[in-house]
Amino acid sequence: MTKSAVETILERALVGCDLSLEEGAVLLKQTEPEAIAAICATADKLRYSQVGDTVTYIINRNINFTNICEQHCSFCAFRRDDGDNGAYWLDSAQILEKATDAVQRGATEICMQGGLNPQAQINGKSLPYYLKLVETIKQEFPQIHLHAFSPQEVQFIARLDGLKYADVIIALRDAGVGSMPGTAAEVLDDEVRRILCPEKIDTATWLEIVSTAHKLGLNTTSTMLSGHIETHEQQIGHLEKLRSLQKTAINQGYPARITEFILLPFVGQEAPKPLRRRVGRDQPVLADALLLGAVARIFLGNWIPNHQQSWVKLGLAGATEALNWGCNDIGGTLMEEHITTMAGALGGTCMEVESLQTAIASLGRPFQQRDTLYQKVKSEEIGVRS
Repeated sequence: MTKSAVETILERALVGCDLSLEEGAVLLKQTEPEAIAAICATADKLRYSQVGDTVTYIINRNINFTNICEQHCSFCAFRRDDGDNGAYWLDSAQILEKATDAVQRGATEICMQGGLNPQAQINGKSLPYYLKLVETIKQEFPQIHLHAFSPQEVQFIARLDGLKYADVIIALRDAGVGSMPGTAAEVLDDEVRRILCPEKIDTATWLEIVSTAHKLGLNTTSTMLSGHIETHEQQIGHLEKLRSLQKTAINQGYPARITEFILLPFVGQEAPKPLRRRVGRDQPVLADALLLGAVARIFLGNWIPNHQQSWVKLGLAGATEALNWGCNDIGGTLMEEHITTMAGALGGTCMEVESLQTAIASLGRPFQQRDTLYQKVKSEEIGVRS
């Protein structure tokens, strides 16, 4: 399509219209520098009008409690079988030690996810094991926000224990889980999923579990694993499903919704060889990630205003550049991160608060610490220097 068509689409976006699937795909297919610059400028304007100039960050810690997993996703370098070299499974004392360290370093959030380990049971049941993980942390640190257990983990527990998804979500919520990571989404297209993660939940199940969480008062995030085998149409289809999910939560008056969209560009350096060969590169293409992030802002921003790119996957310089392309959040300190790092990411596993603040300030933008649900955090409240 001609440049004037791009201009028309961007003008519609700037007056608050929701773009169609076709319009979104047109933007993603642009290769001319002038058109890409216009998309970037539009995303930046929309970011400013939707959330302002302040860039947020969170002090958080990842705890990946086990890498033993029954599934074999084609992109995953993290998983191990029980007994494999490098397989691990943290016990309560190790989890508590990591949580204690996080709190001492000013964390407001612990993000906890792990492999699907069929042995992770108490008295032959899966749910009590996960509840014990929650209680281990919440009994010691009731103030910490636990952002834990993806839709895939909810389905895993429900399947093993013969429970409904709602039963699992209610039990986790009541035990102290504060929100659900919108991971395991990869690309919400079953053709892609059949190749990428054939054993994972299908698109409809992911959407059902996230929507059920919203109904039951559990906020979620949303993600997309991009830059592997998916087409532009499949990328936009993914964004449209997220937008519909959020519209449903808002229009139905559910007590919770999607708090943010996080783009996760594919890192293939240590991925299993068949997918690595098919994708043909080890690290993300920054230009592709920036354009997709900008289009995501244009496509989702009316409904999901908070956008983030992963410094683990893109490096801090790449994530900082994304703040010019529609992002308003630079992510968290993480303190440790195994899943992407084991895939060969170059971004590192821990980021100091000062590094995030310096990166934001380099753009002349103000910074603000936030909590998981995007409320401002005053540094003196948690005893750390801002």
